Amino acid sequence: MKEKTIDYILRSTWMAVQKLYNEEAGKKGSTMATGFALISIDPEEGTPSTMLGPKMGMEATSLSRTLKKMEQQGLIERRPNPSDGRGVLIHLTEFGREMREFSKSVVFGFDEAVKETVSEEELHTFKKVASTIMELINSKKIYPTKKHSA
Repeated sequence: MKEKTIDYILRSTWMAVQKLYNEEAGKKGSTMATGFALISIDPEEGTPSTMLGPKMGMEATSLSRTLKKMEQQGLIERRPNPSDGRGVLIHLTEFGREMREFSKSVVFGFDEAVKETVSEEELHTFKKVASTIMELINSKKIYPTKKHSA
């Protein structure tokens, strides 16, 4: 059998986690994207809509669709940002707070299940490798940009 690439391992593992989260969220009529958005919104102060995309690693179009659906479901409400008249703060409704707690329990449940099975040393190594991969990507060391001469 051929050795699996790092990319394949990352992608297939994340797809399995995504499927697991969506199955759990589905039990409450929700989705993983909605759960991550709920967790990313400050439950006390609200969160500027412009900060949510980068915080969640989501494109503006997808985020806009997710927020619109969340508003229709009564999970969030948009309020003017008092410190920036042009901006909007996303606030959780009471139902949004309940669903946020559910989403957090799903994430923490996943974490606990992994921690019960994987040793502390293995987990430390996993985090170190993941951090190194992020560093390589962010510093453009994998596919450096080349200057073309005219």
